[in-house]
Amino acid sequence: MNRFYLLFSIHRSFTAQLLVVLLLTAMGCQSQNQTANKLSEDTTTVQKIDTELTFNNVDLEQADEQGQTVWKVNAAQASYSQDRQVAQVKNPTGELFQDGKPVYQIKAQEGEVHQDGKQLFLKGQIVATDPKSGLVLRGNELEWLPEKDLLIVRNQITGSHKQVQAVAQEARVFTRKQHVELQGKVVANTTNPATQLRTEHLTWLIEEEKFIADRAIAIDRYQDKKITARSTANSGEFSLKTNVATLKQNAQLALVNPPVQVASNSAVWDLNTEIVTTDQPVRIVHHQEKMTMTAKQGRMDLQKQIAYLNGDVAGSGQKGQTINSQRLTWTIPTQLVEAQGNVVYRQTQPPVSFTGDKAVGKLQDESLVVRSGSGNRVVTEIIP
Repeated sequence: MNRFYLLFSIHRSFTAQLLVVLLLTAMGCQSQNQTANKLSEDTTTVQKIDTELTFNNVDLEQADEQGQTVWKVNAAQASYSQDRQVAQVKNPTGELFQDGKPVYQIKAQEGEVHQDGKQLFLKGQIVATDPKSGLVLRGNELEWLPEKDLLIVRNQITGSHKQVQAVAQEARVFTRKQHVELQGKVVANTTNPATQLRTEHLTWLIEEEKFIADRAIAIDRYQDKKITARSTANSGEFSLKTNVATLKQNAQLALVNPPVQVASNSAVWDLNTEIVTTDQPVRIVHHQEKMTMTAKQGRMDLQKQIAYLNGDVAGSGQKGQTINSQRLTWTIPTQLVEAQGNVVYRQTQPPVSFTGDKAVGKLQDESLVVRSGSGNRVVTEIIP
């Protein structure tokens, strides 16, 4: 017999003896009607005690079918249902166990404990702490389903861990895998460097220190509390170890000053070095200068604001001037262009084209100088 049933049996036995004494006294001192009324009242008291038992400062411990502990909870007060399968608890604190080992420390304002060991439900000012990783989850509802290896925290979720602060509508923790799935209006802020991730579903791999988004994601880079660059993609990953973001499918990155946009099907953004690389066709647009560059692949230094493009490079300016080459370096602050390999430069005023091995100058000013290597000549063509 477990501790709960033992206490219940003793309590009922004591109550029964007390009723006998009360009934005998009543029969000797009062009328038959008074005795009947007293009996009715005492029977109601017994039924009430049998329906719900309340204990103060209670320790609740639950094990699974293999005998391994799945939770230990201390409550300031516990009230049991008639079938004694559910306990309503106040100010619960305790631990959750997986494979017999503690995985989370918990506390709340109130809760519901199921004696079958399948569910623990807590409400109000939830705090769940992973002592191993240091992850702390806060919310207003907690549900522990040990058979599913699942801890759910809902309602105004916040999560903190080392350099990460996150908010969401729900957090689903898979304790064995050390994975946390954040769902609904997810915002995760990291430090050093200051970065913000926004999405609707974010998988947080605690041990690998990585975020994975399987749907639209936005990543912003901050410096001195101001946004310096913004990126979006249909999906992506972010490593907390290396501060590298991998943007997949319809990746776009925009500098704030100057207003330059980089677009590709995929891109890797190293936030430590401020370098973006892509091995997919890339397009770079300078909105103020109305200049566009495309290539098969490229690399851009966001700090120095220099773009390095390779493979079928094509550029155009606002006056209709164009340049084609195999490689091109574009220094955005000065608008200096250095092109190499099968260079073809065309301009509209006057309508002329130049072909050579190299070209240096400013495409916007139509002041490029085209050169050729030893033994080759620059070919000039006047366009009628």
